[in-house]
Amino acid sequence: MSTDRRSLFSSLLSPTPSKSDNVDLALLRRCERRLDELESMTPLSGLDLKNLLAANGVSRRAFLGWTSAATALLMLHPWFEPLVARAAEVMNRVPVIWFEGQDCAGNSEAFLHANGPTIDELLFNVISLEYHETLMAAAGFQAEERLQQATKDNHGKYLLVIEGSIPRGLNGAYATIGPNATPFIETVTELAPGAAAVIAVGNCANFGGLPAAHPNPTHAVGVSDVVKGTPIVNIGSCPINPVNFNGTLLHYTLTGQLPALDSLLRPKFAFGYRIHDNCERRAHFDAGEYVQQWGDDAARNNFCLYKMGCKGPMAFNNCSIVRYNEGTNWPVGAGHGCIACAAPNFWDRYATERPMAEANIRAPGLFGGGVESGIDKFGVGLLSVAGAGIAVHAALTATARRRDRHGKTPEPELAEET
Repeated sequence: MSTDRRSLFSSLLSPTPSKSDNVDLALLRRCERRLDELESMTPLSGLDLKNLLAANGVSRRAFLGWTSAATALLMLHPWFEPLVARAAEVMNRVPVIWFEGQDCAGNSEAFLHANGPTIDELLFNVISLEYHETLMAAAGFQAEERLQQATKDNHGKYLLVIEGSIPRGLNGAYATIGPNATPFIETVTELAPGAAAVIAVGNCANFGGLPAAHPNPTHAVGVSDVVKGTPIVNIGSCPINPVNFNGTLLHYTLTGQLPALDSLLRPKFAFGYRIHDNCERRAHFDAGEYVQQWGDDAARNNFCLYKMGCKGPMAFNNCSIVRYNEGTNWPVGAGHGCIACAAPNFWDRYATERPMAEANIRAPGLFGGGVESGIDKFGVGLLSVAGAGIAVHAALTATARRRDRHGKTPEPELAEET
């Protein structure tokens, strides 16, 4: 690592953690080796992060603050902050090929239409974007030649980013790519085997999104329904948050592997949070204070939006933590309920301004009913479960104390009949 690069962040931490720091040293060393290897490579992108930050007026202090936030986002120990900074600088060594299918280009727009770009948005310019139909200067057969060259030169190394759903109807004729009108489904299945991993961005690419909503005339599906044998990560939401996309790329740059995923192939660092648990209106939910109709006094006082259709109690995302538009706000903060846009079939199941109790859709929850079984019943259920939990905890604690006192586990005591 050069002296110039160390000067950006070497003051953050001392060079060697001790055992008391509780750091995964094996992971730390593996990341260092991975970054040393990338730094020895020739940059694929002509843009340099430090110059780009300086040109946009981003100070070293702001960059270090972002580094700390990105490290926390990835659930890494603070000792990894210098490595995250290094990873951001060498992201121009990781080739990315980006394709759009059935979509509104909202995920690309999320990066491009920034007012005073953040570091996350600037990083999108740093990555080695070998192919992106919306952004590249080449068109037609020239673009096709560029794609073939990029996939050949970077076979087994490139990340294939898919934006939009994949239609299977009419043999894929609903979405075609390039001057030869190649069905999108063929393009994806041909390129995926040569990719190190496939990153599906946005709900359309994850689960079919709006094109797959009933009656799904084009037979649209998500990437995991088409791609087999290549690692896939679903970065959900509609549109995605640039923070989560760059977090995934940072993790891959650091380790050469995808981050830990949930059962829906979404990164746990971003989708391991329930919206309801981190919502600023949660206290109003607990107090039974709800907006009853748009514009009422409760709405003006930022009461809970559950009765107006908020799906926060059953949605998993980090929107309420990282937020959108430079961290300014998110839908619930702006006055509209969550529509669970990172979940499968959300257009049909959740994108309504009515509570689940009136939607006749069952979701996992208390006694098989969940929140949709009615807000009053749900509140009673919470109290019942909490009371049962307290009783069980008290019984186990008493048993443990008796065991400690007598040296063995006593016979269970019979409750007095009343």
